[in-house]
Amino acid sequence: MLKALKDRIRVYLPEKYRTPAPVVPVVRLSGVIGAGSNFRPGLNLASVAGPLQKAFSYKEAPAVAIIINSPGGSPVQSNLIFKRIRQLADEKEKTVLVFVEDVAASGGYFIAVAGDEIIADPSSVVGSIGVISAGFGLTKAIGKLGVERRVYTSGKSKSTLDPFMPEKKEDVAHLKQLQEEIHETFVDVVKSRRADVLKEDDETLFNGLFWTGKTALSMGLIDGIGDLSSTVKERFGEKTKLKVIDTKKGFSMRRLFGGSIDETAIRHIGDGIIGSVEERAHWARFGL
Repeated sequence: MLKALKDRIRVYLPEKYRTPAPVVPVVRLSGVIGAGSNFRPGLNLASVAGPLQKAFSYKEAPAVAIIINSPGGSPVQSNLIFKRIRQLADEKEKTVLVFVEDVAASGGYFIAVAGDEIIADPSSVVGSIGVISAGFGLTKAIGKLGVERRVYTSGKSKSTLDPFMPEKKEDVAHLKQLQEEIHETFVDVVKSRRADVLKEDDETLFNGLFWTGKTALSMGLIDGIGDLSSTVKERFGEKTKLKVIDTKKGFSMRRLFGGSIDETAIRHIGDGIIGSVEERAHWARFGL
């Protein structure tokens, strides 16, 4: 009864004397994971370290929310971002809530397991715990064009997997070994974070397949179905505020075309087009 009376009185006090509403900082990690370029920024540790540091610096925040929308990419950058989130969470003693938008697959899921809880939409795409390498064999194409391939190396394996040369079994075997080692690291990280809640065997979970959020929940890959706003208000109160931490911006079009279009500008445009095609391929794997 005394608490109810205090709450009523507090309404009439100046705002600075009222109990402040909880604030949950939000960092959005979106896009293909990798180095990127000035024209097409990638999702990597360099681009997210600052926003993550700022989000975890809110001393009174009851949790840090991370939104993930990524089809994957670089396993190294995925691991670096995962480790940084966990370092900050342990250092600042913060709960990390991860929210999946369209997709958290491959490297995107790698980062997601940094969360103490993973919450997704029923139709989100989740999983793809595997490693993939793709390319083209162009030996017949250059022959038809009358192009002569000339390669000079120091070291017999320097031209491994050259798309303009016939594929070699030993090159493929070496690539498979690398993939297995990277896959093992991925699996170990997932198990280290979620071994007690996973509900399927290794062959089912870690074969590279992906599922909807609804199915992922039944498999133990995520912890709940929901969205950021509703979950935060349910956990910390209706008055809880979301503080979105801006991430680094990419190369601006104004800056690119502010002056004359020279060789550098053309190169940026070319990089952007190629990068867009590659990024489109990443998303297309998941029907997005």
